[in-house]
Amino acid sequence: MSLKYVINLLVALAGGFLVVASRTFAANTAGWLGLGIGILAVVLAGVRATATGPRLRSVGYGLTAVVGVWTIVSSSVFSGSLLAWLVFADALALVAVALADLTAHEVSTERVVHTLDVRERSELPTAA
Repeated sequence: MSLKYVINLLVALAGGFLVVASRTFAANTAGWLGLGIGILAVVLAGVRATATGPRLRSVGYGLTAVVGVWTIVSSSVFSGSLLAWLVFADALALVAVALADLTAHEVSTERVVHTLDVRERSELPTAA
């Protein structure tokens, strides 16, 4: 299991938890949970970005970090009903980014697998 899969799965699960928590708990509690999960998302995106280095494939982690930072800011600045709805929207965004990144990774992996050339043993070149 790759680190990319584990991190995206953790972000998706944390976002899913936050979706439910934002509609279940009081706005203040949802704000604190949003703050914690926003910090978790930024840390996980940073861990993965440092593990892969700057590449086009790490765009998903950049988006995860941006959504995480916005979750931290919105959880710290807003209050009341607006806070609850912003935490809900931020949680949906975290889930969407994580699932989109997982899907993009799976599609690229499938493309590699389907482009392999399968030959019969008799067709292979022989060593002299």
